[in-house]
Amino acid sequence: MTSDFETQLRSVSLRVTRPRLAVLAALRDHPHVDTDTVIALVRANHPTVSHQTVYDVLRALTDAGLVRRIQPAGATARYESRVGDNHHHVVCRSCGTIADVDCAVGDAPCLTASDDQGFVVDEAEVVYWGTCPGCATARTSQ
Repeated sequence: MTSDFETQLRSVSLRVTRPRLAVLAALRDHPHVDTDTVIALVRANHPTVSHQTVYDVLRALTDAGLVRRIQPAGATARYESRVGDNHHHVVCRSCGTIADVDCAVGDAPCLTASDDQGFVVDEAEVVYWGTCPGCATARTSQ
């Protein structure tokens, strides 16, 4: 998998570094995590990587389009490596779990605004809110 990460980094003219590879691996294995979690995951295998380095790597990867930063209302910023499609998210109001939701199949109707105000729309961000199965089960068993 590392060679895939190396190819991704080179394709956007970023140098291949251990911190960048570690962040990409962390996000592949743990989607929708906040910065503190990324730092902990990276430092578990690379204890000398600084907090600032992880922040810098997240910014560089986001700017290059290899990572997506999401921030549902009232939540801290989260990062994911699923990019290149127009998917959405569902967030549990109880525990904060976030899951991906694919856009409607076809010509991405979520990109067709009722009135685009003259904008050229290239992305839509939809957040669904509800209760995850685990929290719903816990509520009914109380």
